[in-house]
Amino acid sequence: MLLTGGQTTSMRTCVFSCIMVLCFAGLFFMYYKPHINFPTFAVYTERSNHSCECPVDAVEQRSNPNCSSEPQIAPTVVQKIQEDAEPDTVVLVWFWPFGARFDLSCDTYNIKRCVLTADKSLYDEAHGVLIHHRDIRRDNLPKDPRPWFQKWVWFNMEAPTNAQQVPHIDELFNLTSSYRLESNIPVPYGHLEPRASGEETFQVPPKDKLVCWIVSNWNPNHRRVQFYSELKKHVNITVYGRAFGKPVNGEEYNHIVSRCKFYLSFENSVHKDYISEKLYHPLMLGTIPVTLGPTRQNYEDHVPGDSFIHVHDFPTAKQLADRLLYLDRDDTEYMKYFDWTKKYKVERAAFGTTHACRTCAYLQQHRGYEASRNLKEWFWG
Repeated sequence: MLLTGGQTTSMRTCVFSCIMVLCFAGLFFMYYKPHINFPTFAVYTERSNHSCECPVDAVEQRSNPNCSSEPQIAPTVVQKIQEDAEPDTVVLVWFWPFGARFDLSCDTYNIKRCVLTADKSLYDEAHGVLIHHRDIRRDNLPKDPRPWFQKWVWFNMEAPTNAQQVPHIDELFNLTSSYRLESNIPVPYGHLEPRASGEETFQVPPKDKLVCWIVSNWNPNHRRVQFYSELKKHVNITVYGRAFGKPVNGEEYNHIVSRCKFYLSFENSVHKDYISEKLYHPLMLGTIPVTLGPTRQNYEDHVPGDSFIHVHDFPTAKQLADRLLYLDRDDTEYMKYFDWTKKYKVERAAFGTTHACRTCAYLQQHRGYEASRNLKEWFWG
C-alpha cells in the first residue's frame, strides 16, 4: 500500500521521536547508578556515655564499634547482678574465745555479704571456721569431714610463751589470723588511722605524775620486772595493779594513765610483732609509752618512731631516767612526741569481731585452696 506524503511525514516524526527517547534512556542508565536503601530497625540498648542506633544489617554494625545487635548492660548493672548472684560468706566461730561473746556484725568495717555465726549446726555451710587457739582441747574440734570449700582459721593473740603447742597443728589449719604481720589475716592489737578532714585536734591531757606502771602478773624472772627494779633507782615511778595490791578497773586505768607523762609499756614476753594494748592504750590516752618488747625497728613497723621511747635507745637504765627527767623539764621537747596526733589517731582491734570480719573479707577475695603446713615452726620456732 502506498503512503501519501502526509502519512510519510508523520511516520518519520514518530520514528525520530522513538530514537531520541531510546538514546536519552541509554544515556540515563549509563551514568545513573541506583542505590537501594533497605529499612533499618533500631535495637534498644542501655548505654552509658555514648548513644547510637544499631541497625540489624551486620555490615553497618561492624562499621560502628560502639554498636552491637546484642543488648548492652551498663558495667555497674553487671557488677550489681554479679554481687547479687554471689552467696553470702559464712564464718563459723567455733569457740567463744575465753568464753567471751562478741559482736557478730561487720557493719562497722563496711564488709558486706558476711554471715558470722556461732551455730555449729551450720558447719557444713561455713566457708571458714574460726578456731581460737587457747580454747583447743583434745576432743573439742570439729569431727565431721571438712567440706571441700571450707577453710579452718587459726586465731591467736597470745605470744608463743603463753600459747601451748597443740599436737599435729601443722595438719589442721588452712589460714592464720594473729598479731603477726605475716599472718594470712593480720590483726594487730591496734593501728593508726588518718584523721578525717576537719576532725577535732587531739589535746594532750594535764599531767600530775611523771612515770606510771600498772602490772598484775609479777614474775621476778621476767625482763620487765628486772628492768623496772633498776629504773626505779633513778626516777620516781608510781605503780598500780594487783602485783602492788592496788587493782584498778577500766575507768580508773584511763584516768591514771592519761595523767602520767610516761607509761612503762613493758610486754610480758619478747617476740616479733607482739606489741599489745600496753602500747596502744597510752598512745590513745595522750601519754608517751616507754617500750620494752621487740626491737625498735619492729615497733616502727606499727607506729611512728617519734611517738615512743624504747629502752634500747639507752645503754643503761640511768641514762633512760636522765632522758625522762630532761623531758619533764622541757615542754617543747616533750610535746614533739605528739606531733603524730596531728595526722593520725589510734584504732584498737575489737577482739574476735575484727578477726571474724577480716576472715570473711579474706575468704571472699581468696577462693583457692590454701594450707598452713609449717605453723609450728612459723610461730613457735
